[in-house]
Amino acid sequence: MKKLNLKDKIKRILWFFANPRLLLCFGIAWIFTNGWSYIALGIGTIFDIVWMQAVAGAYLALLWLPFTPEKIITVIIAIALLKLFFPRDERTLGILNDIFTKAK
Repeated sequence: MKKLNLKDKIKRILWFFANPRLLLCFGIAWIFTNGWSYIALGIGTIFDIVWMQAVAGAYLALLWLPFTPEKIITVIIAIALLKLFFPRDERTLGILNDIFTKAK
């Protein structure tokens, strides 16, 4: 495998994160992990639903504590959704496989 220069590495990283398939899967994973609480807090505030505000506010307070693994869980769910929805996406999954083999 050839060694990439800095410009190529930055380009590869930007392409990886700007991939529409990955962004879609990450958005769905974000809704699963904490997006629902932001939506529930907004709806609870608009319509004055106290229990919805309390549940969403408590969950959001937990999310903002230090060392909350929410981001890690979101990324794991996003990768699982990417493999489920787009199993033939060789470019994105190939980059993930390269990162995984280098991490070993």
